[in-house]
Amino acid sequence: SCSITQKMGNKAYFFCCLCIYAYMTTFPPVDMIEEVDVVLKRQHGKHKHGEIKLFVFGDSYVDTGNWPKSMSSSWKQPYGFTYPGYPSGRFSDGLVLTDFIASFLGIKSPQPNANRKKISSHEMDNYGVNFAYGGTGVFNTSVNQPNMTTQINYFQQLVEEEEQVYNKEKMSSSIAIVSVAGNDYATFITKNNNNMEDLGNVTKSILSQLELNLRRIHGLGVQKIGITAMEPIGCLPKMTISSSYENCREYANSLPIFHNQMLHQIIEKLNNQTSRPIFFIIDLYSAFMTALNIQQNHPGNSSFENPLKPCCMGICGDKKKYVLCKNPEFSFFWDVIHPSQQGWFAVFSALKPSLSFLL
Repeated sequence: SCSITQKMGNKAYFFCCLCIYAYMTTFPPVDMIEEVDVVLKRQHGKHKHGEIKLFVFGDSYVDTGNWPKSMSSSWKQPYGFTYPGYPSGRFSDGLVLTDFIASFLGIKSPQPNANRKKISSHEMDNYGVNFAYGGTGVFNTSVNQPNMTTQINYFQQLVEEEEQVYNKEKMSSSIAIVSVAGNDYATFITKNNNNMEDLGNVTKSILSQLELNLRRIHGLGVQKIGITAMEPIGCLPKMTISSSYENCREYANSLPIFHNQMLHQIIEKLNNQTSRPIFFIIDLYSAFMTALNIQQNHPGNSSFENPLKPCCMGICGDKKKYVLCKNPEFSFFWDVIHPSQQGWFAVFSALKPSLSFLL
């Protein structure tokens, strides 16, 4: 694949790489009180140092319900079609990445921070909190919802207000999941009229702020932090539609490749400054490629009928402007950006061997 640094002068190239992110200002999710263990059949939840608490920051890949219900298309049919059978707020037909990771840890998926006043303190205190908002980024994006700095502000407020629950001892087994970046690139492109000349500097700016955010999360007591690498955007249906959903766009994948290379450097730097590894990469890029069985930009044999084609075609969430596939469990993608529940399970299955750092 071509390096992003070799293409810095090719504006058309970067427009194709980045225009997809204008569609990634996705909207959100809401709580599912039932344990995801129903799906994954896992039973544990204790770390050697105590009860696990999971804190989640970022965008729509991990958001489970922070957007206001009246503002989110994911609160409309057909979202939630597979699980729980009605719109739950998640931008999928069912479970998303957060749910599978929580189940891997043996805990319920942490409640959205927006539900704090609706849910018992036991529920919030025992499993952690989800602060993520779909469509947001490290910096402000095109959606008027809390960016990552503000999400961490909410976390800090919680820690300060409930010191007995979030003290050093009870945070000894705490874990954070962080998923951001795509929406920051989308916002840059939109604001700069598709001018790509400063893209390299934008990546450095995004990662510099992300580094500060990660330090801050750790400083608030979180003991392990997993940061998602960017997924292969050239394989998302918004890009593969031009090939009738037959092939990934290799040139578009150069952006996440470049971003992820830089991210690895940041994580290595952070861990070199701590007494033990604290920061870990959750490699969504490789997990997507494995789950889709991509070979030479084309999906190989898999359990998915057409891996690069979404189940929900059209304007998903507008009842008169979409067409739904008959069997979502055979679709990797739910809509043009987001995996289906089965797609996320396939991604999680690819990630699972590398998630031992969480335990």
